[in-house]
Amino acid sequence: MTDAAIHPFRVEIPEADLDDLHDRLARTRWPDELPGVGWSRGVPLGYLQDLAGYWRDGYDWRGQEARLNQLPQFTTVVDGQPIHFLHVTSPEADALPLIVTHGYPGSVVEFLDLVGPLTDPRAHGGDPADAFHLVAPSLPGYGFSTPVREPGWAMGRTSRAWVELMARLGYDRYGGQGGDIGAGVTGMLANLDPGHVVGVHLNSDPLAVAAVALPPGDEADKAAVTDAHRASLEWMRRFQADGLGYLELQRTRPQTVAYALTDSPVGQLAWIVEKFKEWTDPAADLPEDAVDRDQLLTNVSVYWFTGTGASAAQFLYETAHAQDWPGPSDVPQGWAVFAANDDLVRRLVDPDGRIEHWSEFDRGGHFAAMEAPDLLVEDVRAFFRKLR
Repeated sequence: MTDAAIHPFRVEIPEADLDDLHDRLARTRWPDELPGVGWSRGVPLGYLQDLAGYWRDGYDWRGQEARLNQLPQFTTVVDGQPIHFLHVTSPEADALPLIVTHGYPGSVVEFLDLVGPLTDPRAHGGDPADAFHLVAPSLPGYGFSTPVREPGWAMGRTSRAWVELMARLGYDRYGGQGGDIGAGVTGMLANLDPGHVVGVHLNSDPLAVAAVALPPGDEADKAAVTDAHRASLEWMRRFQADGLGYLELQRTRPQTVAYALTDSPVGQLAWIVEKFKEWTDPAADLPEDAVDRDQLLTNVSVYWFTGTGASAAQFLYETAHAQDWPGPSDVPQGWAVFAANDDLVRRLVDPDGRIEHWSEFDRGGHFAAMEAPDLLVEDVRAFFRKLR
């Protein structure tokens, strides 16, 4: 696979695959459930039966597929790996190129509500001077970036692939944006391509910090100086203690969980929807209170139809065992923290206030592009406004 050409792409799921999905959903072998446990042990039986029933009988994949195909999509091969990406150019000639990267368990479906406002602010009540040419790749092994065929595809190698992709598209000067895995990949762009990257904007939330960057006890305790800080820190520690089972499994035994994710659509649905319950805005009682139900199911459907639940799990294994972590960079960095009840995240992550642009929002959550696209769009515009 050495083809460096860029090829147009359309999402065209065969009807036989839709029929197979509906048949598998209809024949689901459901487990028992203890009474009264709610969400405390995972996704409740009744909730998942209702959601799976809607996926089978009410959800319109063809309509969602048509929405995806309204956007220009392409594939190319970078470092031997097929890469799928959206490439939406702005009508504004002097727009800044921006590469946006999704995380886990996400896909380019996350960005559907961002495309218009970012690429054509004039048509969405914004300033045309804030326009971007948007590039949104699917992570290697995710979605339509077909399953990886060799080890080694972690965040560092992905970032190097993004550098090549932007060069292949002819972009000499560009910005980066991302959350979750996308934040790591985007941050590495600043280290790997500082001569071309004008700035990187990352979105996060307190639980993401708890998952990967919560300091040791004494250091964290010193940052919690008010009752609100201490309550937030306790929330983060509870999540660290009982909310990371998925990560432990996927970064140690991804092949084991791969069978259920590939063979059972309800297994794949439960695995993803639990994250949308746990990581979205704390004010939301159910995932669809935070994220549109059809958009959530489109994201799950992309995993299912492409069979990439397994390779997405492998990506987390590769990243956990990677050694190619780059050093610091002087490229300007911005952070937008969602579901922030106080300034604890900044006290933990940036105690010296060195990050040039820092925003905190009391709504939204881990999936900011889907939960609070208006806030994310405006913050991205504000950060890059001074870097154009």
